[in-house]
Amino acid sequence: MSETIQVEVPTVGESISEVQIGQWLKAEGDWVASGEDLVEIETEKASVQIPAPSSGFLESIAKQSEEFAVIGEVIATIRVAEQPAGGSAPAAAPPAAAAAPAPQAAPVPSSAPSPASSGTGTAAAFVMPAAQRLLDTHGLRAADVPATGPGGRLLKEDVQAFVQNRPAAAPPAAAPAKPPTAVAAPRRESAASLVTDGPAHRTEEVKPLSMLRRTIATRLVEAQQTAALLTTFNEVDMSPTMQIRKEYKDRFVERHGVKLGFMSFFAKAAVEALRKFPAVNAEIRDGNAIYRNYQDIGVAIGGGKGLVVPILRNVERMSFADIEGTIAGFAKQASENRLQPEDLMGGTFTISNGGVYGSLLSTPIVNPPQSGILGLHSIQDRPVAIDGQVVIRPMMYIALTYDHRIVDGREAVGFLKTIKEVIEEPARLFLEL
Repeated sequence: MSETIQVEVPTVGESISEVQIGQWLKAEGDWVASGEDLVEIETEKASVQIPAPSSGFLESIAKQSEEFAVIGEVIATIRVAEQPAGGSAPAAAPPAAAAAPAPQAAPVPSSAPSPASSGTGTAAAFVMPAAQRLLDTHGLRAADVPATGPGGRLLKEDVQAFVQNRPAAAPPAAAPAKPPTAVAAPRRESAASLVTDGPAHRTEEVKPLSMLRRTIATRLVEAQQTAALLTTFNEVDMSPTMQIRKEYKDRFVERHGVKLGFMSFFAKAAVEALRKFPAVNAEIRDGNAIYRNYQDIGVAIGGGKGLVVPILRNVERMSFADIEGTIAGFAKQASENRLQPEDLMGGTFTISNGGVYGSLLSTPIVNPPQSGILGLHSIQDRPVAIDGQVVIRPMMYIALTYDHRIVDGREAVGFLKTIKEVIEEPARLFLEL
């Protein structure tokens, strides 16, 4: 008898006790190699891939996408086996199918979650557990729903699409015994349940907040409740920095293999401002003010699961190429949901660039326990007065949100003024003025 191995949620962080199941990279019945990524799980800090502990067939999936699981909980089982000849196994290839001859599977109802169905029409060869639950909810048979999954599998999305697109008169026929007074449609509050007991153009989809979104919500509310937040603004003439970038960007790419962006200029300018006004780089801890002599700057990056803020460590020691290369690496990892929790931990200050999304002006929220965050915005040509003349210049609004418990208004204004001076005279970065 072949061995069955349980796939458990691993320990992914000292303080993390619960995770959310992300995307299953393999389906039930698929063969998977030892060490091959099996499923993505999302923690409150990052996404992590769980590899297969052994080679074999993915026998069952206990937790579906978007459901929650605790550390150590079994989320799948693998039946240990060698890779079948010819590569990946067909849909009906798992050893479990050998328990009964294929011809005897014909009497099994098409709605039953059996891995071997002999229906030759529209019946699915295999009904995924999530799809079966939706079939039961809506009183449907698997044979009624077209299957689009690999190997003829009936997916949850197939049932959702079928229910959403069926005629509005279909729901009453499926439940004739309901009294006419039942006007409220039942709602399934499970992950990704689709409320469809109504007109096709008024459907609702119920989804739990992702772990990342829940963490962001908690931390932002914490910042609003515990810190005395205030935002001050300034504007920067981007002409000098844009001219330097235009002049050297091609040689920069040839020399370092990475593009020269604006973030490296602002990160270096932030280092100068943080050195000049160390309270913005400090935090309040246990009634004490903790001042740092290093600058670990978080840079907000749009990732596969939303906005994440990986940390650039010791920016004061990094070159422009180091900053741009590290940011590019983080952006690639974020798009693939491969950032590790340690990439997001710590940080003494944050820079958020809403300008890449078209934001003209905003008031960013401090990421506790930090005391400040710099908000960058879109660059727009605007008329400005210079030496008594009105000229058109590429201008950017910048904002600093700070914790007024430790940062005074004078320091906040001076901080933004330093950022402005450095960006408008970028030669200061190289002359250490």
